[in-house]
Amino acid sequence: MTERRRAAFLDRDGTLVVERHYLADPEAVTLVPGVAGALDALRNAGFALVVVTNQSGIARGLYTEAAFHAVQDRIERLLADAGVRLDAVYFCPHHPDYTGTCDCRKPATGLFERAAAALDLDLRRSVFIGDRLKDVVPARAFGARGVLVRTGYGALQEVDAGADIEVVEDIVAAAARVIGNEPDTERGEFRVDTPLTRE
Repeated sequence: MTERRRAAFLDRDGTLVVERHYLADPEAVTLVPGVAGALDALRNAGFALVVVTNQSGIARGLYTEAAFHAVQDRIERLLADAGVRLDAVYFCPHHPDYTGTCDCRKPATGLFERAAAALDLDLRRSVFIGDRLKDVVPARAFGARGVLVRTGYGALQEVDAGADIEVVEDIVAAAARVIGNEPDTERGEFRVDTPLTRE
């Protein structure tokens, strides 16, 4: 039986791209320094790259789904220019005050479960990376690993992180931490020989 893949479940705003309040303009997209190298390292280590993002600005009427996709397309083009391809992107367009409850708004686990079913992922062996606790605490439901980055809102939220949530500076540090704790195997899993950079 083939072993299911691990995933790096990645928040978007404040984690992969510089936080902008309700980002709706593709021209305002700025990648966090070093993100492409970090994602490439995670992929080489055997992780599928899956973005899972709350987009309550849609429910609030601040921007449309078309605007979300335009921003996402810009992000993916910038990553592609650096040789990085995402495996999938999942987003929640809801907010309980505007659209009622749903199973997809983080910290709910619905989107992660859908991704696992669609991509044949092992949730227990995956890692959840984001700048808000709601991005990473879903790891607890699966016995997985949660890593909070201090970019975006992370520096404000780390005080409430439990002992089971790792806290690092940014996506570069998160990738290095995750990969650095992975043992080398005969399957040739990636090992960091040189430090990841933020260039």
